[in-house]
Amino acid sequence: MVTVQIEPSRHPLAEYIYRLEQGEALLKNSPRNVIEVVGILKSYGVVLDAYSRNLIYISEYQFLVIFPFFKYFNGQVSFSKLLRHWSHNRINFEYAEYCMKSMMWHGGGGLDGYLDTPEFKAVVQQVIQAKFKNNFLMLSLDKVFPEFLTEQMRMMAYYSGLGQFWRVMADIFLSLSDRYDSGEIKSITDVVQHILDGLVKDANKPITYQVKIQDLVYDIIPKSVGLTFLTDTAIPYVEAIFFRGTPFAGTISYNAQAYQIPVEQAVFSYGALYADPLPIGGAGIPPTLLMQDMRHYLPDYLHELYQQSFRQEDDLLVQICETFQKSMFCVTTAAIKGLAPYSLDTDDLEEKKANRTYLEGWMDRFLTSRLIIANT
Repeated sequence: MVTVQIEPSRHPLAEYIYRLEQGEALLKNSPRNVIEVVGILKSYGVVLDAYSRNLIYISEYQFLVIFPFFKYFNGQVSFSKLLRHWSHNRINFEYAEYCMKSMMWHGGGGLDGYLDTPEFKAVVQQVIQAKFKNNFLMLSLDKVFPEFLTEQMRMMAYYSGLGQFWRVMADIFLSLSDRYDSGEIKSITDVVQHILDGLVKDANKPITYQVKIQDLVYDIIPKSVGLTFLTDTAIPYVEAIFFRGTPFAGTISYNAQAYQIPVEQAVFSYGALYADPLPIGGAGIPPTLLMQDMRHYLPDYLHELYQQSFRQEDDLLVQICETFQKSMFCVTTAAIKGLAPYSLDTDDLEEKKANRTYLEGWMDRFLTSRLIIANT
């Protein structure tokens, strides 16, 4: 059988294109990388489970609450829990909200489009009237500022959408850890395939959102709209959080005259695949909250690996961040393979050319990322 050849790529990151075409991942395979990626995704899965539950709770029970003082308590308020909250002996749900607001700001996908439709505004108006039917002040506020409460419900829709997305991802990452423990996962390729299988399995999972007021249920995002997990939450999430992100306060000037922040959101490169791990631990750096959460759930084998480093636990958050970036390149590999126009192992010349163009487009975005550093 003759293997169809294609001209070598002239892209600066051609090595990674060939790697993907040969069925490998953006992150090179090594025993250490497997331990790091599986271990950090186990910890991340536990944290995402908590994030997901809280986001969905807020969307269903804290909607149109102007001052939601207890939104992080999941409906279980007690004095001891309040003390733990004040002392920060808890999951940092603020990071989940940071991701939600970044997704909402960058937009994209069917969820973003639906929230501007007359159908959405109509059902939201029904919810507002039912929620505040005896509240003259709030109804007057809605008349004077007709977009204020509607915008709050748009945000609640993103709380719910991100919560549902993370619910799926948490299960994928936790089951990955279980398979690793049982000896089924032995390489980075196995990790990527597991994630890809999970994404494909739930690709068409409906994204819906309902709220209940007294005995009536209101479909804010009905199933009939046709929003799905992969197209309308996963892809916009990768775009907003992995690639674009938002500039971290204290590390870059927000002064418009300084021109340190691009004018166009589309060229932002502050996402997880680009972020410098060194500022982790500094004030105002949102990922610090995530790293703090994950440090509490590290598997023993990963914790022991970190303790063998030069600084041991003195720079634990930085080590966690570096490992987390490695894992996100694995997730991105799964997304690239899943969205490719044709199977990356195709033997058809025209399909190979289409895939090559597709992969070179991805590599353009990786030029300033930490891809090479992650593989060093």
